[in-house]
Amino acid sequence: MAENFKASGVYTKQAHVKIPEGMFEEEHGRKGFFGRVSHLYHQNKPTDWTNIVGELRPHNLPPVFEEKSLQNNFVKMFYNTDVEVYLGTMTANFDSFFRNADFDELFFIHEGEGKIETIYGHIPFVKGDYIIIPRGTTYKTYISKPCKILKVESHSEFEEPTRGILGPNALYDQTAKFVPEAAVGSEQNLKEYHIDIKHRGKISRVTYPFNPLDVTGWKGSLYAWKLSIYDYCPINSHRYHIPPSGHTTFVAQNFVICSFVARPLEYTSEGVLKVPFFHSNIDYDEILFYHQGNFFSRDNIDAGAITYHPQGIHHGPHPKAFLKANENEFTDEYAVMIDARNPLNMTPEFEKLENKEYWKSWMLK
Repeated sequence: MAENFKASGVYTKQAHVKIPEGMFEEEHGRKGFFGRVSHLYHQNKPTDWTNIVGELRPHNLPPVFEEKSLQNNFVKMFYNTDVEVYLGTMTANFDSFFRNADFDELFFIHEGEGKIETIYGHIPFVKGDYIIIPRGTTYKTYISKPCKILKVESHSEFEEPTRGILGPNALYDQTAKFVPEAAVGSEQNLKEYHIDIKHRGKISRVTYPFNPLDVTGWKGSLYAWKLSIYDYCPINSHRYHIPPSGHTTFVAQNFVICSFVARPLEYTSEGVLKVPFFHSNIDYDEILFYHQGNFFSRDNIDAGAITYHPQGIHHGPHPKAFLKANENEFTDEYAVMIDARNPLNMTPEFEKLENKEYWKSWMLK
């Protein structure tokens, strides 16, 4: 595509570096940072709006894990034909075993500890763990410390990203993955064992006189596993602002999941933009779940909050972020991003709990 590259007017030699004084860079790209892209140099911030009328606007969900509806329950917040996103607060062991015949599942443990016993063996989990449960896996969840969980259900498998020229040990080494050893279920003294099976959105219950986690051995390339966000090794450059695509952790059909973790920031001396560049997510909707740390590019965002930026409306750093950026040499933030190719629907539960004034936060100087 190099032969189609054009340039006009005032622009930089390198994207995100030495932006002309008084100008604001926008990245206008396709395929969610993976496709063709241009950089536009504005005289004003694309987020310096004075009003928005209509449905298209940035959205924010403050931390809602204490809400009654989320207690020992997963509540759906977003969905489309490829992916569904839930939040839940778990304080008690699950009553029954579970098998999802509709979706592969990913659990991100925001807080808490416990274990998931599966047909492949037992997976202990703690804060910061991603747990991958393939579709059709029978399992049961046990809680040892109250848990706040982000759950993602996918119509396709969660796969690992290609490393390309970075080599196979980039992002995270294969030894960072936890794969369970074969083990039968711990509950062996019940008269009945129930498996709730989700199929076409409905639950059917199958009862056995024995623990269905009775596998004493297994082999193959399909299994449950986990990875800690704290073991994720980000791509860094002191001279270039790495786009979100460089932080991809899992790839599914029509969406990706990225991990933003503590990392050194770009060098101010190199004139590199330290904060996220302005963009409008053409082709992808973006959900960002804030896990922990100081989210310096956002005002009034706490751990456990969610932002949602649909296709077509700009977003980027809040005004104060530009002032803070040059003071910081590293970021200590941890966040999970879901970028979806097809537009996401907000559920009534999300709309009931969201901060409807969030779009105004860019107007606060």
